[in-house]
Amino acid sequence: MNTIKTLERLQRIHSLIENECTGSPYELASKMNISERSIYNLIEYLRDFEAMIAYDRGRKTYYYKNNFSLNLHISLSIGTDDAVTEVLGGSYLER
Repeated sequence: MNTIKTLERLQRIHSLIENECTGSPYELASKMNISERSIYNLIEYLRDFEAMIAYDRGRKTYYYKNNFSLNLHISLSIGTDDAVTEVLGGSYLER
């Protein structure tokens, strides 16, 4: 499930960058409960998708230099005889 966790993190960091409220790399890592190295890796993933990301030292935030959007839709259903469990964006719902 590391792929789902990475996608969730990409979605979260994208939202923070889009709203220009990331804080410093250290603060961003603390907000997301991951290492600074992981923050840099996530930013590189976004750059691989052609996001132009810059950091403003005065405002202490990352921001997009281009019009970049990221839309993730994660859906997984697992069924047994007793129940169907849906995993939606990392949240577990049982039916």
